[in-house]
Amino acid sequence: MKIVVLDAATFGDTDLRNFNELGEIEIFQTTTKSETLKRTANVDIVVTNKVVFDEKILAQSKNLKFICVAATGVNNIDLQKAKELGIGVSNVSRYSSPSVVCHTFSMLFYLLNHSGYYNEYTKGKNWCESKIFTHLDRPFFELDGKQWGIIGLGTIGKGVAKSAKSFGCDLSYYSTSGKNLHQPYHHNTLDELLKTSDIISIHSPLNERTVNLIDIKKLKMMKKNAILLNLGRGGIVNERDLAIALDEELIMAAGLDVLQSEPPGKDNPLFHIKNPERIFLTPHIAWASREARKRLVDEIIKNIQAFQNGKERNRMECL
Repeated sequence: MKIVVLDAATFGDTDLRNFNELGEIEIFQTTTKSETLKRTANVDIVVTNKVVFDEKILAQSKNLKFICVAATGVNNIDLQKAKELGIGVSNVSRYSSPSVVCHTFSMLFYLLNHSGYYNEYTKGKNWCESKIFTHLDRPFFELDGKQWGIIGLGTIGKGVAKSAKSFGCDLSYYSTSGKNLHQPYHHNTLDELLKTSDIISIHSPLNERTVNLIDIKKLKMMKKNAILLNLGRGGIVNERDLAIALDEELIMAAGLDVLQSEPPGKDNPLFHIKNPERIFLTPHIAWASREARKRLVDEIIKNIQAFQNGKERNRMECL
């Protein structure tokens, strides 16, 4: 079988040599919209992370039999058209959960402990001029006894809850689907969670229920000392409203690993807030520990092998 990897750059330095055992393989680091059809027209299997397969591309990829999405989300694939054409689609779930949990706490501690400020204070030799042994200009807080609200208590949300509990946090959550209501933590309405939480972390998918979920109205409900973390999807938090909330000190700080447009435009309002130390931004890397990327590649290979052997494994139901 002919197999093409369209955006290998998203795997970073992960070893892809095992793909060679699956068939005739061609690997591209990136693929633009105009290059997609040329690279998929005569292949049997495609591996892609974010390259879009719309109705037109699918219809013209005459030999295409199977699409392996190198991620959990499949919003870049027209699933209905794939089903009509008999093209199988698979994704990979849960491979990145430990990585996202770690990054959630990395972002939190950076903001909670003012790590950037204290690092620069010390390395800038300001401490050398101190009259006392310490420096306490930026007060910070413990997690013990704090209220942590989780939006989206799936696999990642549960991992965050478990770790937060070990730090002594009190947990509550909001189910964006309205169905995940039987968990060992208190289920809140969204408004109540926003009003009562010291830390709020988002781990939900982007869909019609979550788009623009956190806007200025919701941000005004939050505590002034609250920290908001979005490790779900860009578009869940209204970025312009968040910039206003940070500038007006409606909340203490925010950490985002995901933005509505990725990569973002230079005019994104979060790049231009008055007090940039109130926000911590990372370029959609929470999923991407070395271990997670290795698990991802291993699962993709297993999905392709299962397809070649006529078996079902991590295969999407193309609704």
